[in-house]
Amino acid sequence: MARLAYGCRMPRIARGAIPSPNIWHTPQVYELENRAVDPEDAAGAAMRALRSWDGANVLDIGCGTGFHLPGYAARAATVIGVEPHGDLVTLARRRCAGLPNVEVHAATAQDLPVPDASVDVAVARWAYFFGPGCEPGLRELSRVVRRGGAAFVVDLDATRGAFGRWFSHTLPTYSATAVEDFWVRQGWQRQPLDLRMAFQSRADLEAVLRIEFSPEVAERAIAETPGLELPYPNVLRWRHF
Repeated sequence: MARLAYGCRMPRIARGAIPSPNIWHTPQVYELENRAVDPEDAAGAAMRALRSWDGANVLDIGCGTGFHLPGYAARAATVIGVEPHGDLVTLARRRCAGLPNVEVHAATAQDLPVPDASVDVAVARWAYFFGPGCEPGLRELSRVVRRGGAAFVVDLDATRGAFGRWFSHTLPTYSATAVEDFWVRQGWQRQPLDLRMAFQSRADLEAVLRIEFSPEVAERAIAETPGLELPYPNVLRWRHF
């Protein structure tokens, strides 16, 4: 297992976690990516249109360093972040130290540390590549989300745009068709999201592309991307309970 960029010791990982190819090893660069993605909060607006989290109990699955937790906390009654990587949990707790309605736990999607029927809105943004194999996590959602609640998954749409093409070249075993068939079988609905990334500097953009793609593909993506912005096609999947 690789050592983290911010320390020389081995990371603390919750049992059963699926390794992240980027934030686990380069959290500082991933922070730049979080700041760049979706500056208009189109993903948040799309989710809130389907199920508001005003006054709700919100669960953020795979919260990483807690980037989105303060935004949820501004509207929600309570927010629980769940992250399997112990060092990222520490960073998330530090980020939310002044927010009394936020808790962060070291745990996995398939073993959520919350009671039955206690969550109004569950969100997973770019936590891992969703599809066949994440059935245990979906069963946990059925346990913890109460009647009238909703669960959302925001993920890259590998079938669209240059970003999708670069992703497919980096991970040729990924089957967008198999993923789509999986979600149809699970009874979830979908909505395309035309997001964008907007960076403060060219160096930031290039650093993010280098943690998202294989070295060869990253250099190609950098060469094909002028300026400081690029389209980021996503898909929003959801289910009401």
